[in-house]
Amino acid sequence: MAVRGRHRRYQPNRINRASLTVTAGGAGMALPLMGAGPAQAADVATWEKVAACESTGNWDINTGNGYYGGLQFSQSTWEAFGGTRYAPRADLATEDQQIAIAEKVLDGQGPGAWPTCSVRAGLARDGAGPDIRPAADRTQRDDRRTSIEDVRPSTTPQARAGRAEMYTVVRGDTLSGIAEQERVRGGWQGLYEANRPTIGADPDLILPGQRLKLTAGTAGTAGTAGTAKAPVKPSAPSPERSGKKAAAPQSENKKTEKKAERKTERKTERKTERKTEKKAEKKTEKRTQERADRSSSSSSASSTGAQRVAPVSAALGTPYHKAGSSWSKGYHTGVDFPVPTGTPVKSVGAGTVVAAGWEGSFGYQVVVRHTDGRYSQYAHLSAISVRNGQSVGAGQRIGRSGSTGNSSGPHLHFEVRTGPGFGSDVDPVAYLRAGGVTI
Repeated sequence: MAVRGRHRRYQPNRINRASLTVTAGGAGMALPLMGAGPAQAADVATWEKVAACESTGNWDINTGNGYYGGLQFSQSTWEAFGGTRYAPRADLATEDQQIAIAEKVLDGQGPGAWPTCSVRAGLARDGAGPDIRPAADRTQRDDRRTSIEDVRPSTTPQARAGRAEMYTVVRGDTLSGIAEQERVRGGWQGLYEANRPTIGADPDLILPGQRLKLTAGTAGTAGTAGTAKAPVKPSAPSPERSGKKAAAPQSENKKTEKKAERKTERKTERKTERKTEKKAEKKTEKRTQERADRSSSSSSASSTGAQRVAPVSAALGTPYHKAGSSWSKGYHTGVDFPVPTGTPVKSVGAGTVVAAGWEGSFGYQVVVRHTDGRYSQYAHLSAISVRNGQSVGAGQRIGRSGSTGNSSGPHLHFEVRTGPGFGSDVDPVAYLRAGGVTI
């Protein structure tokens, strides 16, 4: 049975977007092990609940209202907390990258940065950290060796033991992950053997703060103190293996390392190409579907000779004029169509867009003034496809359904009014039927 969505009492001062005001303490909050007070954190599931409340879980959303991405960052907040290292705007970054910046905002400002959705999603202080990998390319992965912001190991002279670089374990690390990321020769087994005195008998148990030597081979004393024994001096080569033969193993090792690096680069390039191809295919399919929707709507309107069309193809939900204390006028001022988030929403007739954007408890809305002097409203949208002043035709897509604002579930709230504002409603079903629409 489809969920019957219903918006709550109109409260213009309640906004469920994150205000995300920048504070001075937000710049260094991605340092959970560096010691400047307790860090705030939340797991991925909690951030997805916040995104579902803020943007119906659309991590690529950009409606032109000044807030971007699944967690609705303002541009100034995205830049102030380091988001531009991933993408120019939040809606252009991946989900993991947006969550990484949100962790910094949470640490700097607390859950109040999302005043309504943090309560609904259970976003609180001192939660479990998210299992995310926001780095997008090889350059960023290499930068983790020197980036304080990602709490990766330093490569300063104090952190070196001979020629061996040191790695500081952070929460969520595994030996296999470290070996793959840092390209340790011999894999996790070699990394474990080189740091057995520090790790202990169980290679699956490593602790934040431990310092590991990245050069596989003879185990050193690369523990939490960060010191390492000097490498053992090799014995003198025998006369039979002197000269060019003695240099052969080193040359072979270098060749092997170069082959491994080229193989890893080719794998990364192939993965990137496949992702790009998939995105292009999805965009093509989406455009094809949108053209089909427009074509179907136009042909339907022309074949029936109707002056108006239904805003969505769905049965009625909450009817017009249903009484209840949930609505500020004491009754439902429109009619609801229960449809999934992302359903195309069409203008019921030709006219001009007079409002397109956020409208309090109605969430994202579009209002169209028609040639007969009536106004139609489409509320709780997840995306808007038109702008103020734009002319639209009957059956033209103006947005997509959602559950923004004060809404109990995905649906389209549709009103017909004698004026552009709230409170001048008339029976929307009678209006559609008078224009030849069968509901």
